[in-house]
Amino acid sequence: PRPHTEPQRGSGMRRDGVLSPRQESILRVIRNSIFECGEGPTVRQIGERVGLSSTSSVAYQLGRLEALGLISRSGRRWRSCRLGA
Repeated sequence: PRPHTEPQRGSGMRRDGVLSPRQESILRVIRNSIFECGEGPTVRQIGERVGLSSTSSVAYQLGRLEALGLISRSGRRWRSCRLGA
């Protein structure tokens, strides 16, 4: 049998412990927005900047990043997100 090389489902991170390119792009958009504007971008703004037209896809990726501890939010809105450790 050949070894399992696909990303682990539900973890939000590849098997080798590296974020997907899309997740890296989303983190970059959040970091830049916080630096330039003092707050996180909206879900729609993130989608526009990383090429996702579905806000639910963006929200899913944000949820994965939050579960990994890379971002957090103080309220229900993603605009209130902060970068993790």
